[in-house]
Amino acid sequence: MEFKKGTHIFKAHSVVDDMYYIHDGCLRTYYMDGSGKEHTVQFGIKDWWITDFTAYFSNSKAILNLEVIEDATVYAISSADKEYLYSAFPQTETFIRKKLEVAFAAFQKRILVSLSQSAKERYLIFLITHQHIVKKLKNYHISSYLGITTESLSRIKKELHNS
Repeated sequence: MEFKKGTHIFKAHSVVDDMYYIHDGCLRTYYMDGSGKEHTVQFGIKDWWITDFTAYFSNSKAILNLEVIEDATVYAISSADKEYLYSAFPQTETFIRKKLEVAFAAFQKRILVSLSQSAKERYLIFLITHQHIVKKLKNYHISSYLGITTESLSRIKKELHNS
C-alpha cells in the first residue's frame, strides 16, 4: 500500500485489522488526550513494524492514531493472514517475531529514558537514536515524543547550539 504524507491510516476508536511493515517512508503513532494534546508513541521507518499494537493484538478499538509523516510504502498484514503465513511458511513467524522483539525492546528503553532522564538528556538520546529521521520531523512531532512543549524543545536546541 502507498500513502501520501499527512494521511491517517487509522484514527482512535476505529477497528485495527492490520499491522504494517514499512518498506519506505516515515510514520508515527500518537495518542490525543482529552485536552487535544498529541503524544507521539512511536516513529516508524524502513524495516519497522507499526500499528496500535494494543488494538491489533486484543481485537479492541484503537486508542492511537497512525499518521504518515513522509510518503510511505507499507505492507499490511491482518491477524488472519499472519496466522496463515505462520502455518504455511514457518520462517515468516521467526521473521515477524524477531522484528517485534526489537520493537518491544525499543519501547522498553523508551519508557526507561522517559522515566529517568531530563528533557535535555531525552533530546540528546533522541538525536542519536533517530539520527536518520530527525530532519524529516517537525518540532511538534519531536516535542510530543519527548513529552515536552515545543517551547522547551526550542530552548534546549538553543542551549545546545550556544554551548
